[in-house]
Amino acid sequence: MERKAIVKVVLVCLLIVSFILPVQVSAQSRSRRGGLYGDWQIKMKFGEREFESILAFSRNQEGEYTGYWISFWGMNELKDVKFEENKLSFTQVTNYGGEERASKFTGTIEEGELSGLLMSDRGETEINGKRAPRAPRGVGSWEMKIKAGEREYTGTLMITADKEGNLSGTWKSSRGGSEVSDLKYENRTLTFKRIIQRDSDKMEMAFEGTVSNTSLEGVFKSERGEAAATGTLAGASVIGTWNLDIESERGSRKQRLRVNSDMSALYGSTLIKKINLEGDKVSFKYVLQFNDQDYETSFEGKIAESKLTGELTTSRGTSKVTGTRRTFRRPGSSQR
Repeated sequence: MERKAIVKVVLVCLLIVSFILPVQVSAQSRSRRGGLYGDWQIKMKFGEREFESILAFSRNQEGEYTGYWISFWGMNELKDVKFEENKLSFTQVTNYGGEERASKFTGTIEEGELSGLLMSDRGETEINGKRAPRAPRGVGSWEMKIKAGEREYTGTLMITADKEGNLSGTWKSSRGGSEVSDLKYENRTLTFKRIIQRDSDKMEMAFEGTVSNTSLEGVFKSERGEAAATGTLAGASVIGTWNLDIESERGSRKQRLRVNSDMSALYGSTLIKKINLEGDKVSFKYVLQFNDQDYETSFEGKIAESKLTGELTTSRGTSKVTGTRRTFRRPGSSQR
């Protein structure tokens, strides 16, 4: 009798564990997605002026939290990043004229908002921020090829998203434009419908395909049968996150260029409305205002063997830029 009782207890325990464990794993997974990882757009005041920066968090190969403070002045690695039970802390070390200064941040992340105090020997500064939204997969300009039997057609599928993340699209080709409706993306699958009007004839084509980084592969279906389709994301060679090393007579610094799939970008924490790409040549320009004066910055360079090189020109002179691209990820596009 005792053995049977023990067996029953063990079986009950195994059943409880098998039920609870997946729930715990799922909760941990949700915590990762909604926790610290990614970019945070923050604001802080110095005197009467408000400055915007980005806090970017991830993990290294050892599983430890890492982070960067990214601003107009450059990109600084954060030290001692800790995040537990919604409480965040880290140390920022900056270098001014060869003199290092350390600031300690303590705060919280709750319901998608970051808040806390940055403390140094110069006092305290309040910091508030929100998670930077991500652009939905599929956004961008896709160069499409459709093969129906022995015939091949080309076209451009342009997909945009509004502030709520709702997708809309247009289709253009040498034969003109056509209507795109019911555009949706879910679990790497992109679907939409096209209405093709030819004189008095009207035909509906339904597309379903898989989005994979910078490629799209699927099938169009209509009353005439099926046609295989493939797409390549325009600007694929520059889209992604670039870590930059900038050298000038005033010294060296690090910066980040994040190019979105719609070819908008962030240079540091500064919005670039459009990155220009012609072949392997890359350029962009932006204007900042200080004390009622405009200051223009421009970049011209090229991409070769996954490296970005060029020159950054401002009113203070020219700097040499070299950049390496991190593993491709679909960047946020809160700057649209």
